[in-house]
Amino acid sequence: MTTPGPPAARAAVLGSPIAHSLSPVLHRAAYEALGLTGWRYDAVECDEGALPALLAGLGPEWAGLSLTMPLKRAVLPLLDTATDLTAEVGGANTVVLRDGRRHGDNTDVYGIVAALIESGVHVPASAAILGGGATAASALAALRDLGLGAATLVARDPARAGETIQVAERLGMALSVLSFDKLSVAVDAELVISTLPSGAADPLAGELAGVPALLDVVYSPWPTVLAGAVAAGGGTVVSGFAMLLHQAVRQVELMTGRADVPVEAMRAAGEAELARRTAG
Repeated sequence: MTTPGPPAARAAVLGSPIAHSLSPVLHRAAYEALGLTGWRYDAVECDEGALPALLAGLGPEWAGLSLTMPLKRAVLPLLDTATDLTAEVGGANTVVLRDGRRHGDNTDVYGIVAALIESGVHVPASAAILGGGATAASALAALRDLGLGAATLVARDPARAGETIQVAERLGMALSVLSFDKLSVAVDAELVISTLPSGAADPLAGELAGVPALLDVVYSPWPTVLAGAVAAGGGTVVSGFAMLLHQAVRQVELMTGRADVPVEAMRAAGEAELARRTAG
């Protein structure tokens, strides 16, 4: 879906909580570099209960929405159309608004793949995912796109991983689901993707310090305890910022219809903002 967007338009990231989001910095940097002076991108606090009314109230000036927790799955019944990938993963982090219709997409998968390849992680022989939410589902699809047919999911409560198991079935992937007391299986994986929230993976750092490669979806504060342990052990570490950056690049492309999205301008703006937050 790459038809050019309007000369002036609105877009926003929705979620709860949303004040910490780095998305406005990334998208605004893209608009500035592209010369889209009439475009505006905001952060809007919105939970699942408020989402239907918010979508219904959007006018024709809206080009798209970025979605974060807890809206990626909640938005699905509110869409007019969606990509096959969105249906497979069971979550949309992007809504493109055109001609009064809502088109769902998932750029998290693209972001994970691009971040890994950029860091030299192309085709891992084996992989384990920590956590079982919407981002874990996107990580599964990313692993499939990288050529894996199987993965291990390590969840706090495997009995609650039903949705992610269904995602694996739709993706045609074999999935082993284990609890955290079986973490030793993840230690043997060539790539570990942690989708756990900030601080939740800290207690696992010692056991996972020797893994060859890690993608930690947390980007602030950085490095995480887990990322620091893997780096100290000589492993390749990919930050959540790289994933966020590349999924945002794809979102800008979808919402504006522009193929010349300025990745490095967005990267520089995001890194500067993260440095400012750390210093503050």
